[in-house]
Amino acid sequence: MDSNGKRALVFAAGRGLFGIGLAVVPGKLASGWIPDDAGRDQTQAILRGLGARDIALAGGTIAAVLSDEDTRPWLISAMACDAADIAAAFTAGDSLPPRARWGTLALAGAAVAAGAALVAAES
Repeated sequence: MDSNGKRALVFAAGRGLFGIGLAVVPGKLASGWIPDDAGRDQTQAILRGLGARDIALAGGTIAAVLSDEDTRPWLISAMACDAADIAAAFTAGDSLPPRARWGTLALAGAAVAAGAALVAAES
């Protein structure tokens, strides 16, 4: 496994762990992000879905690395999901607490940048 594969594994592991957290304890993770809504059943259902998305993207990336296949389709898919998160945060505007909006923009923006660097290194 080359160094780019190792970086992709670390990137995917981080996404997967975040996804597991969202799926297993959504209210706990959301309490610092959207404190007024973190305990709502509807919020937790949506966060579990986001967690499942991240687990699937991480699993696909990890499987591609371990089988020495091209990770770019998985990384590009993850970047598209993260870009959608950015668009959703912008669209929500002031209806999101500032911490949630800026936190989403920072985390998703960093994930897009990291994914782009991994895709570029793979090319």
